[in-house]
Amino acid sequence: MIEIFFSVVSAVFPVGCIVFIGFIFGKNFSIDEPTLSKLALYVLFPALLTDIMYRTTISIEEAIGIFIAFGLTYLLLCLISWGIGKRLGFSESLHKSLLATTALPNSGNMGLPVILFALGEVGLERAVIYLISWNIIVFSTMPAIIKGGGFRSGIIFTLKLPIIWGMILGLTLNILGIELPLKLDDGLHLLRGATIPISLLLMGIQISKNRFQLGTYELGASLLRLLGGAFVAYLVGKVLNLEMLDLQVLVLQSAMPCALTSFLMVSEFGGDVTITSKVVVVSTLLSFLTLPIVLWAIGATS
Repeated sequence: MIEIFFSVVSAVFPVGCIVFIGFIFGKNFSIDEPTLSKLALYVLFPALLTDIMYRTTISIEEAIGIFIAFGLTYLLLCLISWGIGKRLGFSESLHKSLLATTALPNSGNMGLPVILFALGEVGLERAVIYLISWNIIVFSTMPAIIKGGGFRSGIIFTLKLPIIWGMILGLTLNILGIELPLKLDDGLHLLRGATIPISLLLMGIQISKNRFQLGTYELGASLLRLLGGAFVAYLVGKVLNLEMLDLQVLVLQSAMPCALTSFLMVSEFGGDVTITSKVVVVSTLLSFLTLPIVLWAIGATS
């Protein structure tokens, strides 16, 4: 039992240490966060996706299965959060905030490193498919859901994201069997290596700038994201009869804390910005307690 405990914790502990280092740095030094965020979004994550898709051995059938599974999980979480908000009589702004924090897991900065430590490179490949699905579906629909805008504007926004084109480039090179000249693949792999540590450091810096407040709403919304997301994903994966590794990745990615994107969505398209930012911080901190439970429950430890 002790060996299982340490195996589970070891998948989350390295992530927590890097986030904590970022937290300490953020408390003691000033840094241009927007520039660092842009570096991650426009350079590092596209490099990560290009490299993984260039080298991936995952089948088209598995990728489609993960895409469909995420789409159904996302839809159900939107409906559940909307129903809870209606039932409890939330204001429109709070209603939108609950929907955003419930439906949008942090499958990039947090999800990728946790799955890498827990399931290795084969798990990371599938986690990237989940992340791609997340970007395509969320950015195509969530602005319209929150703001009431059209589907066309969401598609245009999605096509502007560099990670989508990084994915397409890597997949094209893979399918056509093209080998990059002059060891460019080594350079791409080297650049990819910076993505996860910088993303985790950035998360720690962002947490250091926010005040931790654990109110009833923040706790409830955080647990709905962390445990509710995992439970819904598990049911979806079972119904779709996913392979064990695909199921583990689906559940783990769906058990991540609220994405910073939920705050950005609410800030841009409407909702309670203050409450949303608190839930992002609370859910991130609580995830270091809930993720080991989820890892143990699905046996996702190497």
